[in-house]
Amino acid sequence: MNSKNRFILINLLAFEFVLLNVVLTICFMFKLPDFTFSDTAILWNMVRLMIIYNVTWLVIIMYIRNSEFYFNPDFGYFKSIVTSLFFFVGFVISVVILLKIRYFARSTFIIPIFIFSYLNLVSHKYLLRYLKKRASHLFSDTLLIGSGYNETNIKVFTNAMTQYGYNVMGYLENKEKKPKNILDFSVFGGIDDLSEALANNGVDDIFIAMAGMKHEKIMETIKIADSFGVRVKLIPKNPLLKSKNYKAVAMGDLAVFKLRESPLDHFSTTILKRLFDFCFASVVLVLLSPLFLLIAILIKIDSKGPIFYTPFRKGEASKTFRCYKFRTMSVSEDPLNGAKSTVVNDPRITRVGKYLRKGDLDELPQFYNVLRGEMSVIGPRPHRINLQNDFRKSVNHYMVRSYIKPGITGWAQVNGWRGPTVTDEQKNQRVNHDLWYIENWSPWLDVKIIFLTLFGSHHKKAF
Repeated sequence: MNSKNRFILINLLAFEFVLLNVVLTICFMFKLPDFTFSDTAILWNMVRLMIIYNVTWLVIIMYIRNSEFYFNPDFGYFKSIVTSLFFFVGFVISVVILLKIRYFARSTFIIPIFIFSYLNLVSHKYLLRYLKKRASHLFSDTLLIGSGYNETNIKVFTNAMTQYGYNVMGYLENKEKKPKNILDFSVFGGIDDLSEALANNGVDDIFIAMAGMKHEKIMETIKIADSFGVRVKLIPKNPLLKSKNYKAVAMGDLAVFKLRESPLDHFSTTILKRLFDFCFASVVLVLLSPLFLLIAILIKIDSKGPIFYTPFRKGEASKTFRCYKFRTMSVSEDPLNGAKSTVVNDPRITRVGKYLRKGDLDELPQFYNVLRGEMSVIGPRPHRINLQNDFRKSVNHYMVRSYIKPGITGWAQVNGWRGPTVTDEQKNQRVNHDLWYIENWSPWLDVKIIFLTLFGSHHKKAF
């Protein structure tokens, strides 16, 4: 972060602290309309509360919130506000209880936090727009260096970078022929004009698009930028993947780009998801145990055979496990027929099985798989081994689904891509939705999928 970005961040932080204290003062005035400065006990408690609020918010900003959110007024900033909100409430109430601050009800601690968070979320976007309009000189002047850029991707790059506090002055192409000044930039030309451009303009950063540039040319460009004290950022060539998540890490002296970065790659989020799975599955198995017993009795009365159907499925890292289901079909002695996919009005489905399938009740024993750690409550649905072999041959990136544990329900299912997987569209849509879930996982997304599974109308689209 350079000095200009830092100055913008300081202005935004100062605004937040002013907003926080204004909200606190107004809330205290409404809570204590008859307050006078002679009430020293109440005044002292108010001062201590103000200090607690401000120190807590400072700690949250330093250790929880990413500074890039301040330059990106979209859903990322919204998530940072919501996360900060929960920590804010918890920290403030904990400290107040420990210090035994009196004269205030619990609502006094919580209401100002919600009001401040809402106003901060709403006003942040307009404040950043105001700074861009009235104080554009505070944004980092930037050059894009590379080749093969047209009007569309130049506009996309320009719009994206301004969200992070950068002002794109122009671009220098890696071509012998001088490019056209597409967007009327103040700086444009060939890459050989870099020294002149840096000498005549107050450039703070340059972004080098490495695609199409020789290694020697890239090193020469970096050397020129270093001689002017200009920061350099490299843009690698993106592979043609169904993924937008890339993360660069340093391993020794090498920069390594991790493709398909998922939130579930981190130890803390993996533990969080596993803890949720264990608790949720335990509650379901205990609460629904009478229903399990009833279903087991009905299956035994309806047809001969075991209560459970336990086919082999592929899980995380392609590990094979037994997937538990209530049996909904008659027992087949024909190995080939037993491995056939289910079809509409399948004669093998029993009378009880018909109703179990209609309400997805046959899937309930899979919570035992969740308890064992073989499955998750939410994730890509596990496929039969022969179906997986078919998918991996016909659908690109299919095996990326095995990055995480399979689930009882998933993002593909609540969006209607469940049931038959006969057509190419059905296969591709299911895989695309599973990949999107892996790359965009969050606890809130899991809660949303559970809600849609229970109350959504996704069943209508499947058949």
